Amino acid sequence: MNYVYILRCGKDDGFYIGYTKDLKKRFEQHAKGHSTATKYRLPVKLVYYEAFINNADARAREEYLKSGYGRTQLKNILKNFLGT
Repeated sequence: MNYVYILRCGKDDGFYIGYTKDLKKRFEQHAKGHSTATKYRLPVKLVYYEAFINNADARAREEYLKSGYGRTQLKNILKNFLGT
């Protein structure tokens, strides 16, 4: 299985969007500060993920969510969580 996931970073209240084949292991790496991208933004909280059978579909979704249109969609998906 392939996953696209979104973390909420406690230090700056921002989001981190990533891709992995092992969601549990990857989240633990982020939470323990073993990821360069988030180690200075701890603590992190997993707020959303999507599962894909196909690797290419997961990568395309990750790229989309990192785009302007994707971020807008992300805010709509998480509107209750964000309180907007």
